[in-house]
Amino acid sequence: MTVSTEKYICGIDEAGRGPLAGPVVTSCVILKPGTKIEGVKDSKKLSEKKREFLFGEIINSCLEYKIEIIDNKIIDGINILNATMLGMEKCISGIKTENIRLLIDGNYFRLNDNLQEKYEYQTIVEGDDKIFEISCASILAKVTRDRLMRDYDIKYPEYLFAKNKGYGTPEHIQRILKFGLCDIHRKTFCKNFIQYTFEDFQ
Repeated sequence: MTVSTEKYICGIDEAGRGPLAGPVVTSCVILKPGTKIEGVKDSKKLSEKKREFLFGEIINSCLEYKIEIIDNKIIDGINILNATMLGMEKCISGIKTENIRLLIDGNYFRLNDNLQEKYEYQTIVEGDDKIFEISCASILAKVTRDRLMRDYDIKYPEYLFAKNKGYGTPEHIQRILKFGLCDIHRKTFCKNFIQYTFEDFQ
């Protein structure tokens, strides 16, 4: 009997590094061998409706997947880079599949010493547009975060989170200047413009 030494690919990505409000969401995906899903690409290049459809297709095609949500308070406490690394590390720590190779979107990644000994990994710039498994992780992270922001829109309707997803659109900034910050705003992200007046964004 021959034992396969081929490694499974674990694609890793995040959603929500740049917004002024809400969490950063990380995801990792290990697909069943031979998986093909039509239409998968960088989540930012897909419509919301298409992402929602593909979310279910990807989940059903996974050997294993993990999603982690790191809230705005942690982001403010340890900064967005460290919060993103924490989310990715939590995803990887939860993986039970053996013999995997990590492919991460971006140009920077770090693991704690224990995980470094266990996994080989590679960062890939624009990996969410080049590597199928990273694209899948991108979609899981983006859909999860968008759903959360739609839920927050019900709790904080004045900020239009269902529309802007927490990003710093002029309309969102106007609402912050009018109503102040809510519990899910990232204070460290908002400090740079909160000094301006409401009229500056008319």
